[in-house]
Amino acid sequence: MLERKNKILQFMSEHKYKPLVIEELISMLDVPLEDIDLFRSILDELIEEGKLFKTHKNRYCIPERMGLISGRVQGNERGYAFVVPNDKEIRDIFIPAEFLNGGMHNDKVIARINKSVIAGKRAEGEILRILKRANEALVGRFEKSNYFGFVVPDNKKISGDIFIPKDKFMGVKNDQKVIVKITKWPGKRRNPEGVITEILGYEDERGIEVKSVIKQYDIKDEFPQSVIDEVKAISPDISESDFEKRKDLRDLNMVTIDGADAKDLDDAVSLEVLPDETYRLGVHIADVSHYIKENSELDKEAFERGTSVYFVDRVIPMLPKELSNGICSLNPKINRLAFSVIMNIDKNGKVLKHDIFESIININERMTYDDVTEIIKNSDEKLLKRYDYLDNDFRNMEKLASILRKKRTRRGAIDFNFDEAKVLLDDNDKPIDVIKCNHDIANNIIEEFMLVCNETVAEHFHWMNVPFVYRIHENPEDEKIENLNKFLMKLGHKIKGNGMHPKAVQGLIEKVKGTNEERVISTIVLRSLQKARYSNVNKGHFGLSTDYYSHFTSPIRRYPDLIIHRLMKKYLSKGIKNSEIEKLNENLNKITYQCSEREKTAEEAERDIEDLKKVEFMKSKEGMVFDGIISNITSFGMFVELDNTIEGMIRLSSLTDDYYIYSEENFCLQGELTNKIYKIGDSLKVINAKSDIVNRRIDFVLDDKSIKKHKKNRK
Repeated sequence: MLERKNKILQFMSEHKYKPLVIEELISMLDVPLEDIDLFRSILDELIEEGKLFKTHKNRYCIPERMGLISGRVQGNERGYAFVVPNDKEIRDIFIPAEFLNGGMHNDKVIARINKSVIAGKRAEGEILRILKRANEALVGRFEKSNYFGFVVPDNKKISGDIFIPKDKFMGVKNDQKVIVKITKWPGKRRNPEGVITEILGYEDERGIEVKSVIKQYDIKDEFPQSVIDEVKAISPDISESDFEKRKDLRDLNMVTIDGADAKDLDDAVSLEVLPDETYRLGVHIADVSHYIKENSELDKEAFERGTSVYFVDRVIPMLPKELSNGICSLNPKINRLAFSVIMNIDKNGKVLKHDIFESIININERMTYDDVTEIIKNSDEKLLKRYDYLDNDFRNMEKLASILRKKRTRRGAIDFNFDEAKVLLDDNDKPIDVIKCNHDIANNIIEEFMLVCNETVAEHFHWMNVPFVYRIHENPEDEKIENLNKFLMKLGHKIKGNGMHPKAVQGLIEKVKGTNEERVISTIVLRSLQKARYSNVNKGHFGLSTDYYSHFTSPIRRYPDLIIHRLMKKYLSKGIKNSEIEKLNENLNKITYQCSEREKTAEEAERDIEDLKKVEFMKSKEGMVFDGIISNITSFGMFVELDNTIEGMIRLSSLTDDYYIYSEENFCLQGELTNKIYKIGDSLKVINAKSDIVNRRIDFVLDDKSIKKHKKNRK
């Protein structure tokens, strides 16, 4: 199929090609009679993918040949939108509200540019055709009038309310959260119309906001009966044949190291120091592919989910808990099936040789990050007494992790120093505190061991020249580098060198480490980079500064890892025929796209829930004073980040002691009369004026002490 698609696109890309109707295409391409239906379906798929355009006169052409752009709509709560082109070489196109023509956030569309790029501003355009709708159902708050109702979407990127006819209310009450199915799509000056399909409850009811997010992002929190039935039929027993074909590593000391509340344990590590002082590192991963067969109901469900989703108050697993927490999980003192990668690593962090094979393991201990750190860092007596036989292993693990980290640093791998937040909840799921997470010695050990393992696996199969799944991170776009440097220069920094090399980014991050500017610079740099994704074409990993990277180490919670395990088994046992390559690559192309999309959805949902809980926490702190740092400045106000990572905004309208002007050149706010200046990195005392749970927004106002401090600084 992929080869046929490429042949069609290549034909239409030729300079002499003129748009043809389907009968002419069939004739020109010599399509056999028995393949005409297949040919039609291929054309339809290419249209849906945005690679072909069908004119009103039923002629087929490549959009770009007609000055059209295929892409995805990125909405904005103010009504306008952008079209993000499929072709990454083309800059996003601004779409004014009046030219959306019924397009909604995330719809796949064809757009036309009406105004070209002038003086650095984005091109403007309009949506001509909607290829695929993305929002068949939405979650929102119902508001009722005498004659009709409407639903205000939770997703602020959906700017228009959904009109609900009176006979479609389904007994819903004012201000209840609902799911609405769209029955009529929006058009010019016309809102979408829908029907209520489910009433979730009132916003202040326990769990409703979290449930709303789950529904909004179409995250499945229950498994269908067919999947449950398959799980029940899976035997946890290890057969004699498994012992015969696998290496028995049960006598090897190995441990899992995870967070204290983790239940899905999919990676274990072992370490030996050889007589020549090289390290023999073993990374042993749960063999999930043994239990989940291709095209089974379990496999189809895992593909749809793509990943486990980790919320503040719960985990929605990719696999049923009987597998994720039970049969597949590397729980201690139990025989488990695994995929092992054994690597001999020298004192400079170079992998001298490696071996990849199926194994049987038995974990000695289920360790936590905190306990391992206490053993290494503080020689905790109680823990040393309990784990004395592993003490030397842990200390050697720390040494090897340090070696591997230094090697990554030398080659230019980028490590952003973002503080991660942990929201603590009470028994009623109410937030009682927000604290920073500690990323300590044990976390570093596991991080480095998984990184080197994933690199080793990716490089091994790259050189086998077989279809595979890579984790890629493409080089940043030139335009984004240029804009980044403009921003950095306002703060007195610059990315050195032509283009952008990971080492230059690493140097900048190290330079600002520990300063008040660190978080905003790290954030802006991160936004300037491409987003890592899955692909069956290896393009290297910019952020890690490596030519080979994959995700092999978490098959319980990530579908790409499960697919990699299947591929590895296939190649290591019986190889691959040339006749299989095209079909396999085509399947992997679809799988990697789905996995990248589901990963993005999971991250957005997780962030939404975390933001919700942070605002809930601050709601109980209204009127209180906090210390913060200006993390960003815009034309409408200042963002201020507190020490616990919570961020709020001081709106320009709340600064009443002067009239402040936003200086884009100097990236600051400056008082017109007093010349008082607020800039990124300034320390402030702020009052938590209002925490709006519905809109996930925290409004700060300046405390008097901060105003006086800035007056003093001016003098």
